[in-house]
Amino acid sequence: MTSALFSPQALRELTLPNRVVISPMCQYSADDGNANDWHLMHLGMLSQSGAGLVLIEASAVSREARITHGCLGLFNDANEAALKRVLDGVRPHANTHIGIQLAHAGRKASSARPWEGGQLILPEAGGWRPAGPSALPQKPEEPAPHALSREEIGRVIDDFVAAARRAERLGLDALELHAAHGYLLHEFLSPVSNRRDDDYGGSLANRMRLPLAVFDALREVWPRHRPLGVRISSSDWLEASGEPSWTIHDSVVFAGELKARGCDWIDASSGGISPRQQIKLGPGYQLPFAERIKHETGVTTIGVGLITEAQQAEEIIAGSQADMVAIARAILWNPRWVWHAAAALGGQVRPPPQYGRAAPRAHAALFAAVPFGGR
Repeated sequence: MTSALFSPQALRELTLPNRVVISPMCQYSADDGNANDWHLMHLGMLSQSGAGLVLIEASAVSREARITHGCLGLFNDANEAALKRVLDGVRPHANTHIGIQLAHAGRKASSARPWEGGQLILPEAGGWRPAGPSALPQKPEEPAPHALSREEIGRVIDDFVAAARRAERLGLDALELHAAHGYLLHEFLSPVSNRRDDDYGGSLANRMRLPLAVFDALREVWPRHRPLGVRISSSDWLEASGEPSWTIHDSVVFAGELKARGCDWIDASSGGISPRQQIKLGPGYQLPFAERIKHETGVTTIGVGLITEAQQAEEIIAGSQADMVAIARAILWNPRWVWHAAAALGGQVRPPPQYGRAAPRAHAALFAAVPFGGR
């Protein structure tokens, strides 16, 4: 049996051994942006998953770009050194490729960690004033964010470039730009949060201007042989309200512009811009977005959203709904998800030799590449 999920995927000069990507998952556990032993343990676990690609959590491009005080950052030398220590400990033993997602929280910055309530932390309580495209709060009861000036927009682009250069020095295999989930670049895209009257607001072309400028700047400095993708919110899930919002039609246009600029994948997520969103949850509920973007633009897509079963993932790839699938919470629940999927679908993974005898006898072929010597 030949598995579609366990077939290779080429991304420029990087070839993934299978189509499973582990999504960036915020851990809210950094020290002033610095990775620590939690990240060593967490990334070490993910690096033994057998996935084709692991994406390190959303990493802020400036101190003010963090969602919470605990968010990972890549905005100074200390951040870079701390992440290098983690990667130096993980990579010699990893059986995956490792990339990173770069992000700016925008008006959702200065929040408490989720397990501490997630609410906005005011400057007088130890937070900072968030910034966005317009002085419109995420929630009506919150104070308005600072509306970025043109000069400040230029600094945001510079911050992304500086973080990408750090990622290159760290030798990361791939880069993902976060333009989803109600964070800064999504805020510029969506008319829900962008009410500017200059050339960064109004028309679709104007609202795409900053995200495209950031992408262009990253593609210029990120090595040509290494892939660069973008996570987008394919829909604001506000169509039923009748208010202007970001839709799948807009996402197809945006994805086409990104593809023309050298984008290597679109990670087709959704939502996050407004508490009024009306999301219809269900297994694979976001897959129609990835499928439409893939077939209308020809760009490589990652399908996400309640993909939890191996056969489900296999059918997504075999049915050309997406080119890859991203797993998040399912891999935290079952860190051997990829191993078990390979066993079910006739694929192979390359576990560490220390675990070479772990497979049940019925699935010994799963670890065919691992020698079984000893007495």
